[in-house]
Amino acid sequence: MRKGTGWLRGGTRPPGPVAAGDVLAEAAALRVRLGAREVLSGVDVVARAGEVLALVGPNGAGKSTLLGALAADLPAASGVVRVHGRPVSGWSAHELALRRAVLPQSASLSFPFRVEEVVRMGRAPWAGRPEEDEDDAAVAAAMAATEVTAFAARPFSALSGGERARVALARVLAQRARLLLLDEPTAALDLRHQELVLRVCRDRARAGDAVVVVLHDLGLAAAYAHRAVVLCAGRAVADGAPAEVFTGPLLSDVYGQPVEVFPHPRTAAVMVAPVREP
Repeated sequence: MRKGTGWLRGGTRPPGPVAAGDVLAEAAALRVRLGAREVLSGVDVVARAGEVLALVGPNGAGKSTLLGALAADLPAASGVVRVHGRPVSGWSAHELALRRAVLPQSASLSFPFRVEEVVRMGRAPWAGRPEEDEDDAAVAAAMAATEVTAFAARPFSALSGGERARVALARVLAQRARLLLLDEPTAALDLRHQELVLRVCRDRARAGDAVVVVLHDLGLAAAYAHRAVVLCAGRAVADGAPAEVFTGPLLSDVYGQPVEVFPHPRTAAVMVAPVREP
């Protein structure tokens, strides 16, 4: 189809409007097996437009597996995963790319693409649609938001780990999908850029997107997430606002480490810290 028809080549369905509170991704009674091991066991989760949802839990809890299932990158052994109200099997790969953008844990490229070229890759799903006219603006805005504009001409392979992580996030933002699925976006970042990335997540939620983010830093989750799902041994053991579900007994049990939860002395926001010997 020509640009402006509302449909892509091959009859691809374009994204529809999204309103605050709309469910953009959900899993119901989800079970996922990797080889002989059941990694997720009957997980229910919902991601809504206008919120940041943090997936937290210890190593091996199933956080990245759940994110991969929500992205339709991992198949369900049973249960159902829906994106924008439809089972993921009902969308083509191209249709999914218009609706959800995925940031994996690590980003690597075999060819020496420049930073701007990597970010522009996020615009590929919109080729042939009127939104293609927004490519330059989307790329520029994404690079500005992640503070990578200054090295737009540098090869991706020449960047530090933290710089690569921010460029990879810029690619996801440039895609302008309404559902963002981010796997440990702060893992390689310094303090300043961890805060930057979570502020970007909040900004995208304010703009009406649904943001699902895997985090190890419970302090960041408490500060920026509207809701958190605590995973342990493949099950969701808590789901709610961080101030409600981040409790010392629960987190101590989940992590196998004594944890203290207390209010910030100035803002009263939830603070989480391990209990350490004096």
